[in-house]
Amino acid sequence: MTVDVVLPCLDEAEALPWVLARIPDGWRAVVVDNGSSDGSPEVARSLGATVVHEPRRGFGAACHAGLLAAEAEYVCFCDCDASLDPAELVPYVREVASGAADLVLGRRRPQGFGAWPLHARAGNLALARMLRRRTGLRLHDLGPLRAARREALLGLGLTDRRSGYPLQMVVRAADAGWRVAEHEVPYLPRAGKSKVTGTWRGTWQAVHDMRKVLAEPPVAACTSAVAR
Repeated sequence: MTVDVVLPCLDEAEALPWVLARIPDGWRAVVVDNGSSDGSPEVARSLGATVVHEPRRGFGAACHAGLLAAEAEYVCFCDCDASLDPAELVPYVREVASGAADLVLGRRRPQGFGAWPLHARAGNLALARMLRRRTGLRLHDLGPLRAARREALLGLGLTDRRSGYPLQMVVRAADAGWRVAEHEVPYLPRAGKSKVTGTWRGTWQAVHDMRKVLAEPPVAACTSAVAR
C-alpha cells in the first residue's frame, strides 16, 4: 500500500520539521511550495520531502499540483502549519483501503487557546450547513485532513484553485455517490500566521469562494470516479 501526503506550503519553515517528522514510515511527503520566501523548500528538501513548485497562488492550486505530482495509490492532504498531525491519517487510509469509505475527513477539535479563531469556526459552521443542504452529507467540518484513492480523486475533475478546492472535492464526491466518513482529530494552535482564515477578511474570502462552489450544478462525469 503506497501513500503520498500532499502538504500545501507557503512560508512554513518553522512548522516543517514538526510536520515532516510525523509522516508515517514508508509514506512520501510531497511539499508543494506556493511561493515561499522563508526558505521552506530548502527546509523540506533537507528533511527528505519531495518538493513541488506551484507558482500560481491559491490553496487549491497548491493542493492540485500535489495531487498531480502524487504517484501512490492513496493520497492524503494535510496542512503544513503544525496544526494537524499527519500521523492521524493512518486509520483514514486503512478505512479507504478496506472499502469502508471512499473519502475520509478529519473533524477538527481545537486543543488549547487560539487553535481555531471564532470567526473561522463560524464560517466553517455556515458552510457545513450549506453543504448538508446541497449534498445531504451530515458533515460538521471541511477540514484539510483527508484521504482517498489518487485515481478516484483525479476522476472528480476538480477545477477550483482557490479556497473552494476542499469543498469542491466533497461536493463532487457526494454527487458521484462516494461514501464519505468523518472522524474527530485534534486541532492544535498553528505555527506562524494563517494565510487564509487568520483574519475576518481572509475568512470572508474563503466563504465567498466556497459559496461559488456550492452554486455549481452537479457534474455527471463524476459518477464513474469511485474506484472500489
